[in-house]
Amino acid sequence: RDTDAHTMGGGGAGKRKTRAAGEEGVDADDDPENLALQVVAQKPKTVDDRAVSIVGVPSQQPHPKPGMNRTSSLDAPIMLLEGHGDAVNSVKFSPDGATVASCGADKTVLMWNVRGDCENYMMMQGHKNSVLELHWTADGDNILTCSPDKTLRLWDATTGESVKCMKGHQSFVNACSAAPKGKPLCVSGSDDGTAKLWDFRRKGEVATFADRFQVTAVAFDTEGDRFFSGGLDNVLKCWDIRNDAEPYMVLPGHTDTITGIAVAPDGSHVLTNAMDCTLRAWDVRSYAPEDRCVKYYVGHQHNFEKGMLKCGWSPDGARVTAGSACRNVFVWDFDSRRVLYKLPGHEGAVNEVTFHPKEPIIGSAGSDGKIFLGELAD
Repeated sequence: RDTDAHTMGGGGAGKRKTRAAGEEGVDADDDPENLALQVVAQKPKTVDDRAVSIVGVPSQQPHPKPGMNRTSSLDAPIMLLEGHGDAVNSVKFSPDGATVASCGADKTVLMWNVRGDCENYMMMQGHKNSVLELHWTADGDNILTCSPDKTLRLWDATTGESVKCMKGHQSFVNACSAAPKGKPLCVSGSDDGTAKLWDFRRKGEVATFADRFQVTAVAFDTEGDRFFSGGLDNVLKCWDIRNDAEPYMVLPGHTDTITGIAVAPDGSHVLTNAMDCTLRAWDVRSYAPEDRCVKYYVGHQHNFEKGMLKCGWSPDGARVTAGSACRNVFVWDFDSRRVLYKLPGHEGAVNEVTFHPKEPIIGSAGSDGKIFLGELAD
């Protein structure tokens, strides 16, 4: 086990002031699907074992209608989680939906309860630089992270210990992804122009997949036998993990760097978010049309910050989402490409939006250091 990393529990200590949505009414013409992500509950953050009380400030955004039908187990329709000392880069719900994990530029990984007061109960430290992305393993026992400190780490989600530190990249590690089934594998993408395959049971990488440009996004497919990568060459590539010589599928189309990749729950399509301000859906089935880019979605933005804005799918594959520099949370209908939700509330770029695995809840991570958990209408 890594001796450099350590855990601090009890992040939920300290007094909290909460404000439940619906305390004040809104005009009958307000559309609940376009309500802002307002301040509902603010949580304390832990810095060097000191619990700092955060006093909530009511949002100026409209509140939900009194008596609005609730669709989730959240204490309030919208919850605000604060604890990170800098931008939040990634947020993910655990497979059972009981916990949400977040990581950020403050070099920490924080664990939060989804229900109740959404208490921050654990902090994990060990990376020497910003934590850029995290993923839960399929069994929910571990969390995988990557960092510009050139390493990946595997954390015990129960104890918070760093159980494995993976070294081998020669530059920043921009992205990572854990295999959803099969062997305990993960893949990483780096500024050194390679993607690497790792086995949690072995020391060192299993294979190296060389590219000509920096790799900024990676994602395993649903079967765990291939993965997708994207980078500064604006091209989506598909690799077989048994053949590191060259990708067997190359899909051009974007006109700027790919910053996020997500595979559909049924494995039929892949989403890519890019700095050209488009979200594209690719048909990656064996007998797909020659033009595999079957849909694209617009509305969200990248800006001069050139952030690694990610993308994601709802559990049923009916909705898609992507981070945006315009500070809004976007959710589209996959088939019609219609914007279902455009939710303000963040005061900085939205780096990632993620869906709860079992309930109509989304989580968003922002450069403003905030995490919102929001209840969708259905």
